[in-house]
Amino acid sequence: MKFDKPVIGGPCWAELGTSDLEAAKRFYTAVFGWRTQTALRAEAGGYTMARLGNSLVAAIIPRYQESQPVAWNVSFAVADADEVANKVVDAGGTVIQGPVDVFDEGRFVVALDTCGAAFQMWQARDFTGAEVFNEPGSLGWVELATRNVERARDFYTTVFGWSVNASEWYTQWGLHGGDFGGVRALGDRVPADVPPHWLPYFAVEDVDATAEIAQREGAKAMLEPTTEGDGPRIALLRDPQGAAFGIYQARTETGAGREGTGAGQDGD
Repeated sequence: MKFDKPVIGGPCWAELGTSDLEAAKRFYTAVFGWRTQTALRAEAGGYTMARLGNSLVAAIIPRYQESQPVAWNVSFAVADADEVANKVVDAGGTVIQGPVDVFDEGRFVVALDTCGAAFQMWQARDFTGAEVFNEPGSLGWVELATRNVERARDFYTTVFGWSVNASEWYTQWGLHGGDFGGVRALGDRVPADVPPHWLPYFAVEDVDATAEIAQREGAKAMLEPTTEGDGPRIALLRDPQGAAFGIYQARTETGAGREGTGAGQDGD
């Protein structure tokens, strides 16, 4: 990700909905060195902020209901949540929650794109999102896995105004001349019950060492550490509760998910 702070239209936050809050806190602390703090007020519902040093990087929260999948969710910054929610509907997507105010922090929307992938939108007030990007332990790339790449491209460029940088192997999303994410196809090898989804990639100093730590802490490797062509070294992992996420070597974010195209699909 080329940005060092949230940019309107770009990813601003990653949030894990988990079935075991305490276990997830222990796991990500061991893997990324996060320091976690759970909100004490009951109305916050166990919302837990994760920090690197003093900088906010992500959140871990209990699932709202048992039917909710254990998964990472990606939020995109918007200037006006209500206006962009209307754009989602006009482009063929679905708003499934909000727009709703979250205390004094901001305004929040959960939506589905035209292919069924869930994503979140955040209109900042007191809280703007992550305070560091593309440094070890922080968010640096986001990737959409979908069964219709062309349809997804039409939707997100309409809603957010993203640029598209497409090659034979991989399509990247961009804003203001910098790419921040990509999209890959869920091919025939992926089971039909795997839904379209957004996947966050976190920067690490050493992909192999971090993958080893994660597996020692109970994660499963969906894609072992790999480097192909001129892409960065990456790995795809599933945490002990089942949430998928990627890691890549810090400061090599361009095309971070490219090598997952095909190679990691069977594990999705």
